[in-house]
Amino acid sequence: MKIASKYDPSQVEEKWYQYWLNHGFFKSQPDSREPYTVVIPPPNVTGVLHMGHMLNNTIQDILVRRARMMGKNALWVPGTDHASIATEAKVVAKLAAEGIRKDDLTREEFQQHAWEWTHKHGGIILEQLKKLGASCDWDRTCFTMDEQRSESVIKVFVDLYNKGKIYRGVRMVNWDPKALTALSDEEVIYREQQGKLYYLRYKIEGEDGYVLIATTRPETILGDTAVCINPNDPKNAHLTGKKVIVPICNRVIPIIADEYVDIEFGTGCLKVTPAHDVNDYMLGEKYNLEIIDIFNDDGTLNQYGFYYEGKDRFEVRDLIVKDLEAAGLLEKIEDYTNKVGFSERTDIPIEPKLSMQWFLKMDELAKPALDAVMDGTIRFYPAKFKNMYRHWMENVKDWCISRQLWWGHRIPAYYLPGGGFVVAETKEEAFQKANEQFTMNNCQLSIEDLRQDENCLDTWFSSWLWPISVFDGINHPDNEDIRYYYPTNDLVTAPEIIFFWVARMIISGYEYRGEACFHNVYFTGIVRDKLGRKMSKSLGNSPDPIELMNKYGADGVRMGMLLTSPAGNDLPFDEALCEQGRNFNNKIWNAFRLVKGWEVDPVISQPEASATAVQWFRGRLDKTIAEVDDCFAKYRLNDALMAVYKLFWDEFSSWYLELAKPEYTQPMDALTYRTTLDFFDALLRLLHPFMPFITEELWQALSPREEGESIMIALKPSQNPSNRGGLEAAFETVKELIGHIRTIRMQKNLPNKDKLTLQVLGQHDNRFDAVIRKMGNINEIRCVTEKATGAVSFLVHTTEYAIPLGGVVDKAAETAKIKAEIRYLEGFLTSVTHKLGNAKFIANAKPEIVENERKKKEDTESKLQVLQESLKSHYE
Repeated sequence: MKIASKYDPSQVEEKWYQYWLNHGFFKSQPDSREPYTVVIPPPNVTGVLHMGHMLNNTIQDILVRRARMMGKNALWVPGTDHASIATEAKVVAKLAAEGIRKDDLTREEFQQHAWEWTHKHGGIILEQLKKLGASCDWDRTCFTMDEQRSESVIKVFVDLYNKGKIYRGVRMVNWDPKALTALSDEEVIYREQQGKLYYLRYKIEGEDGYVLIATTRPETILGDTAVCINPNDPKNAHLTGKKVIVPICNRVIPIIADEYVDIEFGTGCLKVTPAHDVNDYMLGEKYNLEIIDIFNDDGTLNQYGFYYEGKDRFEVRDLIVKDLEAAGLLEKIEDYTNKVGFSERTDIPIEPKLSMQWFLKMDELAKPALDAVMDGTIRFYPAKFKNMYRHWMENVKDWCISRQLWWGHRIPAYYLPGGGFVVAETKEEAFQKANEQFTMNNCQLSIEDLRQDENCLDTWFSSWLWPISVFDGINHPDNEDIRYYYPTNDLVTAPEIIFFWVARMIISGYEYRGEACFHNVYFTGIVRDKLGRKMSKSLGNSPDPIELMNKYGADGVRMGMLLTSPAGNDLPFDEALCEQGRNFNNKIWNAFRLVKGWEVDPVISQPEASATAVQWFRGRLDKTIAEVDDCFAKYRLNDALMAVYKLFWDEFSSWYLELAKPEYTQPMDALTYRTTLDFFDALLRLLHPFMPFITEELWQALSPREEGESIMIALKPSQNPSNRGGLEAAFETVKELIGHIRTIRMQKNLPNKDKLTLQVLGQHDNRFDAVIRKMGNINEIRCVTEKATGAVSFLVHTTEYAIPLGGVVDKAAETAKIKAEIRYLEGFLTSVTHKLGNAKFIANAKPEIVENERKKKEDTESKLQVLQESLKSHYE
């Protein structure tokens, strides 16, 4: 294979990805090998590739590729999530642009539009992942609303209902007025907001006085059904048993007493609106208060809103404040900071709302899932997320699983004429159940009389089954795939969905398989810009991943992102990281071209320097293999990459190749050449999980390959401690010695082509003399008891070395150079001395600044002394 002069990813990446696909290297079927299974966190069908996806899927691909190279039967299952709220919003917006209202369509007509949208857009992100190099088994691609997954979801709902774990009831829920659906607690994001605290006057019935009440939401006073005080509050004790009149609507409501009220907040008097606050609802139940819901589903006021009916809640807030002020019922307004809940999907303030919904009881289900993480059955990386997980699981609430949407899995509950319902997997089964029930009551029933629940299930109710349902383990719990591939090995995900998804998957694993659904969870960090902001389209601070890969190559981007991404910690992304990745690609490419360009003579013997280099690098390679294995075992993937990066750049390229390469115009001995190719092969295999494309290109060119061979199914390099001949530590000393020689050449302007003599005063390891002669261009290494006159000396540990300079240095030029440096340092010393002699400076400057100036003075005096002695002893 001809190697181009420059590495061009565009000529490599697509070629090899298609090669991998054509030969089925990503595919997996159960066999006798140890399985390694990863299921993709299914991206939304609404999505396109962003930097978070890039990081997450790069990590997954690294783990999967490494598992293949360990001889395991590796399977990475891809798929997408139907994303009920997000997708429905996209379809509604598309229809609106076409002049079509959702309300004008039947459910079936709307779903047809949603499926058309999904078929057109849903696979975009998966195609983009292929450009990244994702080695998924694409034949196994799943969708949370395909036939198998849908059947699984319905079967689980019916099963949990029959077990008494799913119930239906009116509860206070988080309502999204834009998406027009209930949300679970985990779908609400709380943010600090700068708002107002309004002090309102409620007239006491039958008296001239007022009760002063502080509220952040004056528009909700129209739903007030009580005022509450703390019975231990002396300042409000006189109000016990009285009634007040709600402003605007003039409703007479009681004053009740309960210790729930915070005496110190506001005036100590709390307005109670049971329909629009969770805590108020609890008070309402306790004291049997009337419940008045003043909001429509879209956040506008309903008929209980009086003359504000039809207006938006925030518009009413402004209007009602003006009206209260005009009526003399507004005491004052103060600035106030409080936390407001926002919909995670639509990013608008949620509205607490009483609603008939379906719920899943979580307390008993959560117990085995909590134990599994706490006892280490399932391991978190980093472990710090265990505490967050424990807190949530110990305080878990029932899960609101119903959504008021048309896109999703429709709840399999069927309502009977005159009341009541049955839950069944199909309408036919529901009819059979209902008919049996109605037969007992001597009633006739037809299947057309059954009306299915209009609500859909929460999107997470399908994705919580993902590690099981991708293998059809719900519908067919003993099939070959689920027995072989389950439990999965590693989950790579973001910590912000630890409750949405991770915890619930663990729960479903114990409920439906009786064991953990995965062994390890690797939490990625958030990709942030240089200012520390989370990357997002709205901020315009997120680069297009496809453009990055076009510019730097997929390998360059993969490497650049991973180098600064330890598990669980945020990634401070800078495009320079991708440039660093591209530069490393070029380094690998050029090193390969150098090696393949050597002329080989099978007759000549291996030089001593080459033999030493081989022995040394074999030990360094084995040590790095051990380090990489340890890093992977601890899920320190960025450290593993850095170890291989340093080995290739600092050791292999900078030292080994320099030592191994033949002298100018001379051929290479066959032994060193074959060994160098073996080293290159091992390095490519170490790098392959991180940088799959360039490693495949060069591995194929390294030696003749048969069609169908690939580095991705070659075994990773293994540890062999016997390769470590104890040269690594000693070689570091040699590096230091050579570094001193090179420094002297630079300082004394000695050409690299000029050979020097090295004198040794003390103990010296002569095993490396050939290395020193070659890398330092040393003609002779001589042990002496006294260094030559005019020699420049240096210490390496306790051994002194010297390089005689007689006859190799231009004395006139060197004298001029030293004198110029002395003049500069004398001027600098005068300046510092003057500053330290200034009493005003000493008195006013910070102590650390004064100390720094004194240190400068001492350092300058030391440098001057060395230069003056050198000038006197060598050049005068």
